[in-house]
Amino acid sequence: MSYSTMAPDVWDQDFADDPDSMLSSDQCVIKGQHYFIKGLIEIPVIGSEDPFSWGVWVSLSRDNFARALDMWNTPGREAEKPYFGWLTTELSLYSPSTLNLKTNAHTRPLGRRPFVELEPTDHPLAVEQRTGITQDRVREIAETVLHPNGDNV
Repeated sequence: MSYSTMAPDVWDQDFADDPDSMLSSDQCVIKGQHYFIKGLIEIPVIGSEDPFSWGVWVSLSRDNFARALDMWNTPGREAEKPYFGWLTTELSLYSPSTLNLKTNAHTRPLGRRPFVELEPTDHPLAVEQRTGITQDRVREIAETVLHPNGDNV
């Protein structure tokens, strides 16, 4: 099971008309100054072989973004060292905010989104990534994402 966001939280639809900005399903540039890639925060689910995944955006330095772009369609890119970045997706289920958590984005084989590793802090999302979650927690996340106002239709 997974949930994903379409763009970094700082993206505004007005940027679509800016020649120095772009948004694709995997990369984003804002005003030629801010660079992002999309990846997955994978959380082990206790008793399951499949992880729960959050599709999130990570900001990268200009150099790391350029390198990631150069390697995007290159076989063996998973051998790249991870790219440091800041989480730019607000996951409202977590407090405190998930914005600007430190991350490392690990490239994977072609066709797979980067794995986003959170800095091992006491933030609830980082703890879940390290220790895993129960099936009940997966259901809780699904209910909150699908019915954000508590409307169980």
